[in-house]
Formats: sequence, structure tokens, C-alpha cells
Amino acid sequence: MSHLQSIQSTLQPGSNNYTQLATYLDTHNGIAWGYMHAEPRPCYTYTLLTDFMRWFTDLSELIDSSPKQGEISYAVIASSVAGVFNLGGDLSLFHRLILEKDRPNLLKYARACIEPLYMIAAHLNRPNLKTITLVQGDALGGGFECALSGNALIAERGCKMGFPEILFNLFPGMGALTLLSRRIGYQKAEQIILSGKLYSAEELYEMGVIDVLAEPGEGEQAVYDFVRREARARNGTLALRAAREVSQPVSYDELMRITEIWVDAALRLGSKDLRMMERLVSRQNGKAENLASQAQGALLAG
Repeated sequence: MSHLQSIQSTLQPGSNNYTQLATYLDTHNGIAWGYMHAEPRPCYTYTLLTDFMRWFTDLSELIDSSPKQGEISYAVIASSVAGVFNLGGDLSLFHRLILEKDRPNLLKYARACIEPLYMIAAHLNRPNLKTITLVQGDALGGGFECALSGNALIAERGCKMGFPEILFNLFPGMGALTLLSRRIGYQKAEQIILSGKLYSAEELYEMGVIDVLAEPGEGEQAVYDFVRREARARNGTLALRAAREVSQPVSYDELMRITEIWVDAALRLGSKDLRMMERLVSRQNGKAENLASQAQGALLAG
């Protein structure tokens, strides 16, 4: 069985003791894989966010207990939902909490989103670990923020990414400005955020947002190719990353202060803005229903 077949064979709900995250440890290549499959929609549910933090704790303990501190060298965050990396925050939850003016629970959810994103950006605070986000489908809002949090971002051609939040008079408040500006500068990052448009992986690669552009269906292989290339100068690349983290640090406090601004802005949304959010919730639900129908059709065909 090839490495890619081994990965695919583990992607079953509830595998590896996580509910909405399927994991696979490739000890031969030192790669830990984590594939999201949130339900009922491929967005950031509390269950998925909890799974991420449990997985990161387990990985950290495994790294620390290893006799060779470099045995797990990479952690890859991907999705097992065909055509979708992640659709972002739970808009239906946002909508309800905003209507109820429930600031404490809106902030609680925002913090729950920040925690795994920061851990990915900080490579679990393990100096010899590198995180890779692998995008093989749409990454919207918080999904795009998660993609940006990886130390390396690999995406397949044809994928769409963007921040639709400005369409309902808000901004992406869980790391977008912090992470995107580190890659392409504040001015360009603000232009992308304020446009509200979806960008192709090809466009984002040309801008410098994406590190590796893969052909459709070849994302996993692109990860292995990236790891193989980096092995030739891994000490240098890790040292360069450490230097960048000194000159352009991503701090937890910065992410939290920005997300509090997001919470307060969300609570100021008017009825017109909330109606637009409702339409986007319907799109999220429709996307999920289409994916479920496609999956059921594939099972019947099989």
C-alpha cells in the first residue's frame, strides 16, 4: 500500500479517537496528517475546534516523548470533504448570538477559533516541527484564515479562496490581517479583505500567498515533494523561519485583541447586514446538502 493509499484508508468518521478529524501518522516520512470532516456543514464547529486542540496536545506529547526529537517533522492540515477545505465560521451560530446580543458566547466561540489557528502558526511551539496547510477545495472566511496559518501553504489549481465577510459589513477577525499581511504586506492584504471576492489558487500563487501550486488531485504528492526538497536544507530553512518569527512575530495577544474588535463590530450589525448573513448561511447549507447528495450518489454507484 502506498503512502497516499494509507492516508485515504484512515479517513473514516470517529477514527483515531477524534469526532470530526481523521488522522494518520506516516512515521516513515515523519508526517502527521489531519483531515477535517465537520458536520453538518464543513465549517468550524465547536467539535472540530476541540478535536484540533486534542490532536495538537497528542502530537506535542508524542514529539516530546520521542527518543529522537525530530521524528515527527511535519503536521499537515487538510480536508476529506470533496471540493471544500473549510467554509469558515459557523454563520448560523454568529447570526443567533448577534440577534441575542450575546457577547460572552460570541467571544467564547471566537477564542475557540483563535486557539488552534495560533497553534498551527506557532508549529505547536516545537522548533523542529513545520506545519503545512493543504487546500484541495474552497477555503472561505475562517477556512482561508486556517489555510494562511500554516508555515507552508500548498493548494491545488482551481481552488477558490476569499473573505466574504465585508459583504455583510464585517471583516474576518480570526487572523486574516495578521497572517495575510505577513505574506504580502498590509496594503495588499487589506485590498483582498475589502474586496469580498473569491480568488483562484492560481491568482493567489502569483501574489505570493500560496507557496506551492499543485495540479488537481495531486495535493498529497505535492506535500511529499515539498518535504523531499526541503530535506536538502532543512536546518537552514528552520533557522530562517526562526529569524522571521523574530522580525514578524505572530502573537496570541495580537490575535485575541483583533478578535475582540471583531466581536464588538459583529454586535453592531444592522438588520440589512444580518439579512445578507442569512443568505450566506443558506449558501453554506446548500453547499453542505450538495456535498451530501454527491457522496450518497458515489456510494450508490459503488
